[in-house]
Amino acid sequence: MNTKLTLTIEQSIIEKAKKYASGKGRSLSDIIENYLKIITKEEQAKEVELTPIVKSLKGTFKEPINFDYKTELSKRLAEKHL
Repeated sequence: MNTKLTLTIEQSIIEKAKKYASGKGRSLSDIIENYLKIITKEEQAKEVELTPIVKSLKGTFKEPINFDYKTELSKRLAEKHL
């Protein structure tokens, strides 16, 4: 069941958001609803209890101080696929 919601937002933001929604072929209400679904789903995911096996593995890997995960991942993927 859909329920009406009143929000107070700066007019310039509303205008930009409407243009964005129109460009995506969606309504502003749809975009806001999907955003709220995403952020509430993230909250639920944070509440998930870790299994004992995962808890036992937590903290077993100590990366170097200057370790950059994204850079390392990019290098390894490039090596693998090139």
